[in-house]
Amino acid sequence: MSAKIVVVGSCMTDLVSYTPILPRPGETIHGHRFVVGFGGKGANQCVAAAKLGASTSLVAKIGNDTFGHNYMKNLQDNGIDTDNVGVCMDAATGVATITVDDKGENSIVIVAGANLKMTVDDVHEAEALLQEAKLVVCQGEISMEATLATLKSAQKHGVMTLMNAAPVVHNLDPEIIKASDIFCVNEMEAETLIQKSVKTISEAEEAAKLLLAKGCKSVILTLGEEGALYLNSNGQKVHVPAPKVTPVDTTGAGDAFVGALAFYLVNLPHLTMEEMIKRACKIASVSVQGAGTQSSYPRKKDLPQELFH
Repeated sequence: MSAKIVVVGSCMTDLVSYTPILPRPGETIHGHRFVVGFGGKGANQCVAAAKLGASTSLVAKIGNDTFGHNYMKNLQDNGIDTDNVGVCMDAATGVATITVDDKGENSIVIVAGANLKMTVDDVHEAEALLQEAKLVVCQGEISMEATLATLKSAQKHGVMTLMNAAPVVHNLDPEIIKASDIFCVNEMEAETLIQKSVKTISEAEEAAKLLLAKGCKSVILTLGEEGALYLNSNGQKVHVPAPKVTPVDTTGAGDAFVGALAFYLVNLPHLTMEEMIKRACKIASVSVQGAGTQSSYPRKKDLPQELFH
C-alpha cells in the first residue's frame, strides 16, 4: 500500500547533553545527563506522524555506520516505509550535538553528513512514491535543489505540499516558497526570510502576509508559547494559542507540530484548519513535557481519544 504521507528530508543522530545552563563561548560546564537519540527534522516529522497512526514513507540518506544501521531499525520499528532510505558509502550519518538546560531551552549544532548526498536524481527515483501520496513534507536539512525537485514533483501530480523551512537560510530559493501549499516557519525563521522583527502577534501577522506575497497558498507561523498563526491566500486568518505547560525539553517540538499537522491533513481532512492547528499545538505541548526528541513524541494510545475524531 502506498504511504499517504511522504517525507523527504533528513536523519540525524542526536547527541544530547543536559546541563544546568547553556554554556557561554569559552565556558566549560558540568552536565548531569547524556543521551544518544534519533533526530533530524525529516525523520522527526515522519516519526511524529507515524506514532499518531499515519501511513508514512521516508526518502532520506544515512551513512554506512553504526548510527545509520541503528537509525534504519528505528524507522522500521516505528512502522515507516524505508524503501527509499539510501545508505551512503562516502559520508557519515548526520549528527546533531544538542545542549538542553534546566529550563528546557536548547542549543544545537548539526553536521549534515549523508543528508547532503540527497540529489535531484534520488528525488526522481522516488517519483512514483510522491505521485501516490496525499501529502509531501519537506524541510531545510537537505539541499535546496533536492527540496525544490520534491515540491515540484508533488505539484506536478497534484499532491499537497507542506514545506517547513527549518533550519532557514536567508537565500532560500523563492521557487520553494511558490511550490508550497503550506509554508511553515517559526518567528526566527520568518525574521530571516523577511528581514523584519517578529516579536508580537501583530508583527507575526505582517510577516505571514509578506511570506504569502512570495507565492505560497498559505502560511503557518509557529510562535512557541504563543501558539501558531495561520493565513491563507483567501484572506482567512486564525491565531491558535498554545496550551500552558512546564517544558522539560523543547528539542523537536516544532517537528512534533509539523508531524501532527501532517497526520490531521491526511487522516482527518474534514477538520477545519483551525482545529487541525489546535490539535497539533496540543500534541507539540505534550512532546515538550518529555525528554529527548522522537522519544518524547506521543503515540495515539497515550493521547485523549477526542483528538482523533
